[in-house]
Amino acid sequence: MYPPKFEYYRATTLQEAVSLLQEHPDARVLAGGHSLIPMMKLRLASPPALVDIGRISGLSGIEETNGVIRIGALTTHHMLETSELLREKCPILAEAAAEVGDRQVRNKGTIGGNLAHADPGSDLPGVIRALDATLKLVGPNGERTVAAADFFVDLLTTAVQPGEILTEIQVPVLGDNTGSAYLKFEHPASGYAVCGAAAVVTLADDGTCQEARLAFNGVSATPHRASEVEAELTGKTLDEATVAAAMEKLSIAEPMGDIHASGEYRVHLARVYGRRAILRAAERARG
Repeated sequence: MYPPKFEYYRATTLQEAVSLLQEHPDARVLAGGHSLIPMMKLRLASPPALVDIGRISGLSGIEETNGVIRIGALTTHHMLETSELLREKCPILAEAAAEVGDRQVRNKGTIGGNLAHADPGSDLPGVIRALDATLKLVGPNGERTVAAADFFVDLLTTAVQPGEILTEIQVPVLGDNTGSAYLKFEHPASGYAVCGAAAVVTLADDGTCQEARLAFNGVSATPHRASEVEAELTGKTLDEATVAAAMEKLSIAEPMGDIHASGEYRVHLARVYGRRAILRAAERARG
């Protein structure tokens, strides 16, 4: 199916892209295109104009500065999954990127486009919630940063304001005695997560849980941070029984239900995959 007719603009600089969005307030930003173009073909999105930022220099790459990993919004999933820096200092992000789509999608799709699209079944939103990432936006009023906790507003809706462009994702380096894991139950046809679980665990010197972070994608309209489970795990030895008991504390107020899985089943999957992700992260933290 072909998308509706639209105007196409290719920006060569970030400022030009911002100006084009001001001139065409109903335009959509095009990066890798693997989220937006399929929606346009299905007539689920009909923007009158596209502003292509895919060739703007300086918006891709992965580097570490003062304990923070900075990832350009045009960095592809393939770059994430093969990054030696991420594998060493933030392996969960590389692990999750390897789960995105197929090879063609990972070679073209970008982390910025993925997060800005905010599909609940996508793999990366839950991971950046568990990582307490920060996202940088640039618009007509300059730049600002938004915490991952505040970035996802609703289904396919983010805190990006009209005229703004997501330019960078900032992720703290994972410290010593910290392990992480991303696991998902995927739809067999699309590969999207019916439930994805992202866990980050830091152990104290005595082997007990110093900090646990657990977030889910695919279960609700926005990534869900399981703070009640995190609190239950803190200070305890993370064995099978303890983690299973903590997962019973999980509460998701409005789980999604559709033809693929009911809301009740998604919560069940979250308890199962959350337990597995926490245990795997704890095992990796032990080295």
